[in-house]
Amino acid sequence: MKKLSIIIPVYNSEKTIKEVVNRIQCAVETFMADKNYEIILVNDGSRDSSLKIIKEICIENKLVKVLNLSKNFGQAHALMAGFGHAQGDYIVCMDDDLQTPPEEIGKLIKEIKENNYDVVYATYSNNKNSIFRNFGTSINRLMQSMLINRPKNVFSSSYFIAKRFVINEILKYDNPYPYLPGLVFSVTNNVGNIFIEHNIRKSGKSNYTFKKLISLWLNGFTSFSIKPLRISTILGFVFSLIGFIFMLVIIINRLTMPSTRLGWTSMMVAIIFFGGIQLLSIGMLGEYIGRIFICINKMPQYVVRESLNFEGDKNSIDEK
Repeated sequence: MKKLSIIIPVYNSEKTIKEVVNRIQCAVETFMADKNYEIILVNDGSRDSSLKIIKEICIENKLVKVLNLSKNFGQAHALMAGFGHAQGDYIVCMDDDLQTPPEEIGKLIKEIKENNYDVVYATYSNNKNSIFRNFGTSINRLMQSMLINRPKNVFSSSYFIAKRFVINEILKYDNPYPYLPGLVFSVTNNVGNIFIEHNIRKSGKSNYTFKKLISLWLNGFTSFSIKPLRISTILGFVFSLIGFIFMLVIIINRLTMPSTRLGWTSMMVAIIFFGGIQLLSIGMLGEYIGRIFICINKMPQYVVRESLNFEGDKNSIDEK
């Protein structure tokens, strides 16, 4: 096959990353005897000795390349950095924790070539993620269905393969809020799924905290759809109509039964409820405006502090 690039964001994976690379090489070289592939490890501001380990790996093996980001930007940003430096005709993205077996790369390649898909996502027949992570995934999938027109029966994940032209189109997005499923589905709907095994995490815990999940959802909400603003408009109209009807009921009740004592509780509930809806709508509008402001200021997606084993290597700052 043509050249293959495998991109792995690395964050605090000192106990697993060496095994990940070794297993990738063993798996890929069973069907690529010419070794026409590259493994790009993107260190996303790791706080352990991950950077030291991946530098040692790339010194021993020239097929392994390293991008060291200046700080922790996030998984999507690390992948965008990898996309910008990858040379492959097919690009595989995967995690660094061995929950997604490297041996399944062959299945992804077979599926994308035999069915002529543009992108193939791995999905898990035996999901071993935590309840919290699965909850976050469910919310993310619901959001994708509602806002970014994800094809029915297609599920996105962090383990996928894409053709070169898809990655080239994704790279045209230069704003600081990349949301990869949104970028993929804005390029193509010719997307497939394949079931793979899912392993229990060997060490550590998921890096997706509640704060990071909220940030991920906001990227999806605000970067690829104005539907939240439309929903706010509809809610405003509906509750204004309810408020008008409620006002008429109170006036008629007062005129027909002057002795009726109006309730303080109902008034406070109405104020709190409608006030909450207004604040939510204003907050959503403010989120859009704030992100527009940051995009105009050209905040970088990522900053590469140093790179190793790339042609024309440079240890100077490279930002996008």
